[in-house]
Amino acid sequence: MSKGVGVNLQDVWIRFGEFVAVREANVDIEGGAFFSFLGPSGCGKTTILRSVSGFLEPSQGKVLIGGNDMAGIGPNKRPTALIFQNLALFPLMKVWENIAFSLEVQGVGTAARRKRADELLEMIALTGQGDKLPSELSGGQKQRVAIARALCAEPDVLLLDEPLSALDLKLRQHMRTELREIQQRVGITFIYITHDQGEALTMSDHVAVMKAGVIDQIADGQTIYDDPSTAFVASFVGENNVFRGKVKSIDGDSALISTNRSGDLISRIPAGAKGKLAVGDDAMMFIRPEALNIAGTKTPANNHITALVLNEEFEGQTFNVFLEGDGGKEMKMSLVNQGKARQSAKGSSLTLEYAADQAVALPAGELASE
Repeated sequence: MSKGVGVNLQDVWIRFGEFVAVREANVDIEGGAFFSFLGPSGCGKTTILRSVSGFLEPSQGKVLIGGNDMAGIGPNKRPTALIFQNLALFPLMKVWENIAFSLEVQGVGTAARRKRADELLEMIALTGQGDKLPSELSGGQKQRVAIARALCAEPDVLLLDEPLSALDLKLRQHMRTELREIQQRVGITFIYITHDQGEALTMSDHVAVMKAGVIDQIADGQTIYDDPSTAFVASFVGENNVFRGKVKSIDGDSALISTNRSGDLISRIPAGAKGKLAVGDDAMMFIRPEALNIAGTKTPANNHITALVLNEEFEGQTFNVFLEGDGGKEMKMSLVNQGKARQSAKGSSLTLEYAADQAVALPAGELASE
């Protein structure tokens, strides 16, 4: 199995007539990395994948694989393999024949094809399943066969276009772990397309978050979640409570925001927003539901939020408390279930607290829900 090579997008633009599908994409993917493009439907992530695979030429800019410019090189000549959303297994071929199909095209003999298919079946934990038809396999098993078939072609880069979207939730979660393990075992570069934040954060070394053809942020999963650089990333990745307001003062990495809900609130300025906020600017402050708690007696006033409890939902490991803040804006607080009976606070007014470093202040911008 060949080891993964790097993929570089240099100032890539993709236009369809007047419509710009991808704008000024600059991405450096290390060889052997698991890299995800994450974003809502229509944001341009699959279009980028098609430009890497060779099914689409950029209108401007370069796609480099292993340092080589791919301009004019078709899909069948590139060191890539693509796994489609529908998997596209051949229904009348046995599993091993599906896996070794690329070798059959190359004229490799039956015995050698079967040997290679069996090696790959062992790698994807389906030893002894080679003589079955795809229809006899579960959804997760079919998924693994599609991966093995792609790997049989010995690509330097494996491209995956939302391959888990048709699976049920538990199987998707199981396949996330398996995909990551397979990727680390074979050591080649995976480029993964998804709109599912859980998939991207769980599996990826780095994630590019896209919005309307533009890459908003590229970072590892924890940075994307804890240190979003735009309002869109903060609102798209995970849940967040949003407070709109203006910057009242800035002290190093902290900002005091005069908010539309609860007066002046203190917040951290994440690395991606440093130098982009000034006193008087419109800002958005984000506090995740798990960062909120019922206030104690020693919390500073600038870390206090008053809200009315509208509803509560018990989810097993968490209590989700839905609240109405000042100005009628809805909020959410998630409390860890500590195994104790909890009295409902529905209808009551609560004072909530948060740690200043658990809130982020960003320049005002478009939210994912807008």
